[in-house]
Amino acid sequence: MTETQPPSKRSPLAAIFLSANESRLRAGWRLLLQTVLMFILGIPIGIAVFASAAALGLRLDNLLLSQIGELLIFTSSIFLARRLLDKRSISSLGLTLNIQMLWDILTGIGITFVMMGTIFTAMLLLGWSKFESFAWQTESTLNVITNALTFLVIFILVGWNEELLSRGYHLQTTASGSNLLWGVVLSSTVFGLLHLGNPNATPISAAGIFFAGIFIAYGYIRTKQLWLSIGLHIGWNFFEGVVFGFPVSGLDIYPLTHITVTGPELWTGGAFGPEAGLIVLPALALGAALIYLYTRPRHSS
Repeated sequence: MTETQPPSKRSPLAAIFLSANESRLRAGWRLLLQTVLMFILGIPIGIAVFASAAALGLRLDNLLLSQIGELLIFTSSIFLARRLLDKRSISSLGLTLNIQMLWDILTGIGITFVMMGTIFTAMLLLGWSKFESFAWQTESTLNVITNALTFLVIFILVGWNEELLSRGYHLQTTASGSNLLWGVVLSSTVFGLLHLGNPNATPISAAGIFFAGIFIAYGYIRTKQLWLSIGLHIGWNFFEGVVFGFPVSGLDIYPLTHITVTGPELWTGGAFGPEAGLIVLPALALGAALIYLYTRPRHSS
């Protein structure tokens, strides 16, 4: 008879740094090193972006410029982290390219139109906001179209950048080291904290962003792809700020609809936007129900 060899014992140092069942670093170290990669890559990319802005005569606080910079930094750092640290491809985060991705993106955008339209209508009916005018009543058609399309491009970049980081790398790396629940909770917590640097941010607004993060994560949970979450993020910002005229996470965005918000800040979110108010909670429930209905066929098949 042959004797069964006892499993080799790992050194205490290896147990601190390496995963128990895989030849890669533990999840916490991978998250930390991906963050370090972002800062390292951010230096040359930031210099290049700012130099380009100066050459083109653009303001350094230009939103489109900053999102292009984040696109390069977030995507490159996560690509390298997936290859070098996770031993996985970036596409395995849920970036499968097929016709379904288009339906997921468009459906996510459509769901947030319903959500923001509901908030807009409710606040008008409750007397918490007052309609003032439409942009095209005082501006040229060319100016309106140019500004609206510019912010659409900006929010497409925001949707990609923040979802790749939050529901992509943060959620899934955390889940790989613990479980999905912790991945959702911790990534949504970081998502909320990152928005504390925005204008008019408060602990209440961070809590609202936390719940919004859980809602967007539900899109990933139901599809195991990032496309629905990306669509939700794009639509949320675009309809909230450009179409219905609310602040977007504390930022004043070019509005097609000019409104004045007068209702109680606890409910309306005040200068930060509806995601900092209690009014967002029923809208999130509505959106979650629509996500469930949209994704139900793929779960029953």
